Amino acid sequence: MTEKACAGRNPARDLEEVLSLLGDVPVVDPGDPSRDSVSDLIEEYCGLAVNRDHEPTPPCTIHHLACTGGSLISKVVAALPGVVLLSEIDPLSTMELAREKPRFAPTDVILALKQAARPVPERIVVNTFLASIGTMNASLGTLGHRLVIRDHAHSHFYTMVEPDSRPTLRELLLPMAARLRSVVTIRHPLDSFGALKLNLWKEDFHPFNLEEYCIRFQKFIRRYEDVPLVRYEDFVASPAIVLEEICDILNLPFDVSALGMIGNIRMTGDSGRTGSTIKKRPRRDLPDEIEIQRSSRPYRDICARFGYEP
Repeated sequence: MTEKACAGRNPARDLEEVLSLLGDVPVVDPGDPSRDSVSDLIEEYCGLAVNRDHEPTPPCTIHHLACTGGSLISKVVAALPGVVLLSEIDPLSTMELAREKPRFAPTDVILALKQAARPVPERIVVNTFLASIGTMNASLGTLGHRLVIRDHAHSHFYTMVEPDSRPTLRELLLPMAARLRSVVTIRHPLDSFGALKLNLWKEDFHPFNLEEYCIRFQKFIRRYEDVPLVRYEDFVASPAIVLEEICDILNLPFDVSALGMIGNIRMTGDSGRTGSTIKKRPRRDLPDEIEIQRSSRPYRDICARFGYEP
């Protein structure tokens, strides 16, 4: 709303008008300390009024591999109006279980199930996950918010578990959200594999080399063949244009000001070169052992398919 339009508004009268439209929608406590102003109440009540007679909009998903710029893109999406983004989600991940001692996580019901003394079937883990996402999405919808789930695809495609032995996050969600909107983001495989090596993630899969990395990259792409794809390089070159494209794919409200808010967004992941500016960064120096692997067929096939210089 413009400053001129806001100048003549009376917040108390606006609140009364919204309340008159709500009918039997449960009343929000105006004394709730989590709300800072009457304007916050108006926004919440408007969300209730708009969504009470409609089916909740399905969540949407973002899929990318580790060290591919996914945190940067996800931060911008998280800064869009009304978006609630869950970061690095994969209910079937085994990475948290590869520990000598169960991890303390009092709010994580799914991890508690997996760490229980009595083994729990995978279907119960999946059903628990879907039930929680369904409830979360419906509840957020009453506030006019949109749920975005950022996949932790590294858990699926870059561990010692065979990638083809389990469903993707998107495949898990499709039965409960037939109109699920998703986007895949990728980065030049030389840059992403180089970052993996720099971060010492060599224990996640074997053999830890560029060729194996690209074989798994291809498996990831095949499982998301029907999902729109965006290159990280295009995003950093033209952030506003590509953000609008992502918003169109996911049916999210486009707001160019989100690009300037990434410094205020805290998120898991973020293992690369952090910063509050979206810009192209020079390629890091690569070890000779990676340089000599650039003749690998899977690597060159990926470069040819997605327009990358080998």
